[in-house]
Amino acid sequence: MPDSPLFTAAAVAVIAMAIAVVVAVGLQVLRSFRDLGTDAERATYKTLHAASRAGQYLRTGLNPAGAAKASRQLRSILGCDALAITDTTGVLAWDGAAEELKPALMGLASKVFDGGHLAVIPAGELELLAAGDGGVMLAPEVERAVVIAPIKTGTRVVGVLAAFAPAAGAGLVRATGEVADWVATQVELAELDASRTLLMEAEVRALRAQISPHFIYNSLNAIASFINTDPVRARELVVEFADFTRYSFRRHGDFTTLAEELRCIDRYLLLERARFGDRVQVSLRIAPEVLSTVIPFLSLQPLVENAVRHGLEAKEGPGHISITANDSGAFAEVTIEDDGVGMDPDQLRSVLAGHSDGDHVGLRNVDARLRQVYGDDHGLVIETAPGEGTLITMRVPKSQPRHDA
Repeated sequence: MPDSPLFTAAAVAVIAMAIAVVVAVGLQVLRSFRDLGTDAERATYKTLHAASRAGQYLRTGLNPAGAAKASRQLRSILGCDALAITDTTGVLAWDGAAEELKPALMGLASKVFDGGHLAVIPAGELELLAAGDGGVMLAPEVERAVVIAPIKTGTRVVGVLAAFAPAAGAGLVRATGEVADWVATQVELAELDASRTLLMEAEVRALRAQISPHFIYNSLNAIASFINTDPVRARELVVEFADFTRYSFRRHGDFTTLAEELRCIDRYLLLERARFGDRVQVSLRIAPEVLSTVIPFLSLQPLVENAVRHGLEAKEGPGHISITANDSGAFAEVTIEDDGVGMDPDQLRSVLAGHSDGDHVGLRNVDARLRQVYGDDHGLVIETAPGEGTLITMRVPKSQPRHDA
């Protein structure tokens, strides 16, 4: 055929191109494989990744749901046949083989709970002890040993970690002890988080106790003064008072939104203006984009109450409170400023350090909670001097995926 040389050349070109593509893809695969590092580096990454995953599950403490998910990751780290996690009352999670030993585990671990020391039960002896503790008989061809390590928080043994394998070599013994210590650290962190939550709840209760006797008494007196002279306004104030107390004494959630807190402040100021009349003047400048920002519950209202009670109430004539909320990059910045009597900076430092009781407890409480939640860099910034008023600035992150309002 006249065109056969051309056809042959085209076929050769196509084949050459295909070979080039295969070679390029192969080189890319090899390069990607090399990018993963050496065998040791890959093993290290796998171990750290498994520990990170397990840590997420254990940060809620020793409970069945978290322990079950963490046990899978921890067994991959130890490379054992089975891994179990218990608390002081029973087995929380079992991952892997040999589940017939599960009923006997708490009995096998009794000396670990009593003495707080790691125990090794070799193959052969484990079958005999298990048969005595739980009536368990393994198949003759199955031999397993177990390493049982205590999970301690302080001096308390709060659970054990048990690794089952054909033999309990020195490597498995050391690794099981280290993993149990790591689990104990996660449990301690969970307990610390729980303690912080309880502390925050106690501080919110303290704020509610502070609000209730002083503010409620004065608000009811103000409402009573309008019952005969202006019953319509008295009814409106009763509704505002009910809404304010419902929000302040709610039982759910440690966080709210900036919008909800500003509504609470609006009701509070309506009731205070019923007492003080034109002596309390208020201006607000709020950026709409920060209204959905999550903030600790009752973190703004005490600052406004401080401005009224300690700034304006002691001042002769009218006083002004300015509330602003601005978008400041990754943060929402809220300021509360009054032109009241101010306070001595040394006294303020004493209050925030917890060395002064009584007045300004709201300032100290809010400052402490902000530092607990966001870190020491996010406490209140307060500028004040006698006769110069007070400016309070609060900065909170706009993105807080761990906190729900």
